[in-house]
Amino acid sequence: MKRILAPVALSLATALVAVPAGYALAQQAAPSDLNQVNAYIRAVTTLTADFSQTDRNGQVLTGKLTLKQPGKIRFQYEKGVPLLIVGDGKALTLIDYEVRQVQRWPIGNSPLAALIDPTKDLSKFGTVVPTGDPTVLSVQAKDPKRPEFGTITMIFKRKPASPAGLELYGWVALDAQNNRTAVRLSNQQYGVPVADSAFRWTDPRPRGRPNG
Repeated sequence: MKRILAPVALSLATALVAVPAGYALAQQAAPSDLNQVNAYIRAVTTLTADFSQTDRNGQVLTGKLTLKQPGKIRFQYEKGVPLLIVGDGKALTLIDYEVRQVQRWPIGNSPLAALIDPTKDLSKFGTVVPTGDPTVLSVQAKDPKRPEFGTITMIFKRKPASPAGLELYGWVALDAQNNRTAVRLSNQQYGVPVADSAFRWTDPRPRGRPNG
């Protein structure tokens, strides 16, 4: 297994937790659009989807995303990739089973929290970005005072049959070094049964034990 996979997965984790809430907006947001995104987040109890992650070099990893409100998310990579990313509502954890390493980041003040915490108000830390396509809604999160946190842009498609008329299509993250990571979702399914055990993981470090 080429160790390039771990940095690629790390870029996904960084994309998820890079930008804290509470920053100043770069432009006036559209309240109706942000309210619709808030309504979507509050309407989604569970979500499963396939994801495709592409880094700046064009390397692609695929896998399965599982979300359960409030606060739980899992990125299960394709077969043969010994990596796992799990969010338990408090921290986002990257587990590398090949080298037996675990890395954790707080997620309470990140854009990811906006997606997995129905109590968050996106209007306080989101900016609507014009797309030129009335069927696409794009929301950007960034802190101009802390460029090291980079930028993340969440992309929604307007879809009447989906919760609140929106469907999460994916997101694009750009870090301070201009490393771009894009995540695209497909085969979204809402309201499917998801057990809490889906968000547990086994610690690969010595004397490891199940976590979650």
